[in-house]
Amino acid sequence: MILRPAALLWTLAAAAALRPAARTRPKTSLQASSNPAADELWVPTTAEDILWTPSSRDSSRDDAFGPLSDPLLDGRAKYCESLEAVLRRPTRTVTAGPVKFGSEHPIVRQTMGTTSTRDVRGTIEQVMRCADVGFDMVRITVVGMKEAQACHDIREGLFKKGYDIPLCADMHFQPAVAIKTAEAVEKIRINPGNFADGRKQDEDDVSFDSEADFLKPRDSIVEAFAPLVLKCKELNRAMRIGTNHGSLAARILSFYGDSPRGMVESALEFADVCRALDYHNFVFSMKASNPVVMIQGYRLLAAEMYRLGWDYPLHLGVTEAGEGEDGRMKSAIGIGTLLGDGLGDTIRVSLTEDPEYEYGPCNRLAELAGEQLEAKAREEQAAVPKFMDSRDVTTFDRRRGSLPEQRDDDVYDYRGLLHRDGSAYGAVSLAELQGCAALGGLGDAALFRALGALVDELPPGPDGVPKLLPRRDVATVDAILLREAPSADDADTLYLIKRLQDAGVHFLMDEAVLKDAPEPLQSGGVPIVRCDALKTHAPAPSKRLVVKCDGSESDEMLAELMETPNIDVVLLDVKEGLSRLHASRRLFALLRREASELSVVHHLRVPQGTKKDELALSLGMRAGALLGDGLGDGLLVEPDDHSDFDLNYLRETSFALLQGSRMRNTKTEFVSCPSCGRTLFDLQEVTAQISEKTGHLPGVAIAIMGCIVNGPGEMADADFGYVGGAPGKVDLYVGKEVVQKAIPNEEACDALVELIKEHGMWVDKPAVDEDAPVEAELAAA
Repeated sequence: MILRPAALLWTLAAAAALRPAARTRPKTSLQASSNPAADELWVPTTAEDILWTPSSRDSSRDDAFGPLSDPLLDGRAKYCESLEAVLRRPTRTVTAGPVKFGSEHPIVRQTMGTTSTRDVRGTIEQVMRCADVGFDMVRITVVGMKEAQACHDIREGLFKKGYDIPLCADMHFQPAVAIKTAEAVEKIRINPGNFADGRKQDEDDVSFDSEADFLKPRDSIVEAFAPLVLKCKELNRAMRIGTNHGSLAARILSFYGDSPRGMVESALEFADVCRALDYHNFVFSMKASNPVVMIQGYRLLAAEMYRLGWDYPLHLGVTEAGEGEDGRMKSAIGIGTLLGDGLGDTIRVSLTEDPEYEYGPCNRLAELAGEQLEAKAREEQAAVPKFMDSRDVTTFDRRRGSLPEQRDDDVYDYRGLLHRDGSAYGAVSLAELQGCAALGGLGDAALFRALGALVDELPPGPDGVPKLLPRRDVATVDAILLREAPSADDADTLYLIKRLQDAGVHFLMDEAVLKDAPEPLQSGGVPIVRCDALKTHAPAPSKRLVVKCDGSESDEMLAELMETPNIDVVLLDVKEGLSRLHASRRLFALLRREASELSVVHHLRVPQGTKKDELALSLGMRAGALLGDGLGDGLLVEPDDHSDFDLNYLRETSFALLQGSRMRNTKTEFVSCPSCGRTLFDLQEVTAQISEKTGHLPGVAIAIMGCIVNGPGEMADADFGYVGGAPGKVDLYVGKEVVQKAIPNEEACDALVELIKEHGMWVDKPAVDEDAPVEAELAAA
């Protein structure tokens, strides 16, 4: 690339006047002079004025900064500060008013308002409520100049009421409006996908045959973005360069594809402009509605920043996570995984709820991240035996263990012991089984439904009592952990167990308990043997076998495990005193090294007293950090006290974790935006209506968007889209293509159902049993 003379003079001046940075900067990274006189010599006007980070599509970045992979890490990319412990990635400090972002400061909690920004009074009141519950920053929508002016009034009104909580303006498409808004608020969020060229071209209308063609449109980026950067630098405003997976620019999609790599490269372009102007008060974000894509994007960005010598903070979030427990689970998987890597300096949990309700999960995730840095957690991380972590974090490749095959002498069909897309096991106490058995048919049906099974009723027998049989469904548990065996004379409980076994729901029991258990457990139950007892307590080779590992096993012991034949499942129950994350990664690293196909199910304990609103967050961080890396074939959630949670709730939570980790789909997937000032209908009400009518369609993904500000790319993870197109009107999408426009709100939900039917993806809801509520109460009791 050729620099113009003025730019060359400025570059030479900058080389002698670089400000000290938190880490050494590569020689090819360009910074403007901190000398005002030198700055007056040059203002960028075209792409030729910027020394861009070399493209990842050729070898120039490797030549300038070294390869992304590190030979000291066995050819893997360094993306976090440590693979053996949770250490926060060192960053510079970014300031937004009184709030500081960065590794030397507490994680910042953020949310986004849902009021129209033109409603100055309503927005002020909502921001005050958010500040009162504990948020450190609130983002508000800015569509045009009227909202920009309103930002001034909102900021002034908050100051008058004694609130100095920083405001962040959410900007799309409007560079001139962004400059006006920067005069009022402490932070600006820009989307690289649409700030300069988002609406000018569709991805199907552009094609870049060479890198030279791809680089030509950069003039428009400099023209649109440089003035905002200068304004933010002048006023000491912060900025977030926030890439969204659903709204990458057409040229990025054409050149890099709809990928985490495209997300990262899009952000780096805008960062290059900031750095050329010696502006460093910014953070990055790599949001996606798919937690797996989101995790990849952030890790790839962090790896590139390590390579480039950059130290900018990261804002974490899973966009369009949805509502309720599912939204919290998705956020915990994505945000929690990265916090466990030591990545993330500010977070937002995006829920289709009022913004005040985001604080609880947001704050708890930050607290859980803090606990990982405490002395006790450090000791647990250090106690894990040393290993070579072999994950490739730049791509997602789920490890799939082998599935059980049927054997000639099997008493039952054991092929359903594991599901190809991820297994969910349940934990049932003997008291629960006996309680249901004692209630007869009502108790039987309650148990079957709590385990996710359908219930078939047979004609009455000689005693005149109808018999109920369970039948597996899409969300039936695959196996049950039973700690105690009923006595041989407990006929009702044993008959209940037999019917579940006949339906393909298997019972896992400790080998010492199972050997003395009565039939049908004696012949049909699956024994659990500790890894350190395999030599002395392993059953005959013809028997089924589950091996329990606790993470403390030596390499030699695990080698023996991998040589033992006929193991169906490894149940990984990490012992107290070890870091679950690192002990689990060690086991999978050794399995990968030996090319073992053993299937591993994560056994997660729920401490007594755990609250329901924390369970999804805790499980998302503990298991999602592993499943999100493709490490694991399922999970078993077992409460220390079975009275804390009913069976149905634990089952639904387990399947939500599998679905959130992009494994097994057992219900409709909703990609639902959290609402903002652009929303064109009551998002919470509409989401509830659509969920009620379509929530029974596993394998179907529906996007519910209040507007289409980020473009049809928001439909990237959805089969169908329900999107506000104008006040009172809705557009319907199939994939990224709009197929029906301007449908009145009151007709749109039914039109969506018809659209799903037209595409052959509809099934009728199962008939509702009038007694089901009573049985659910019995199951809970």
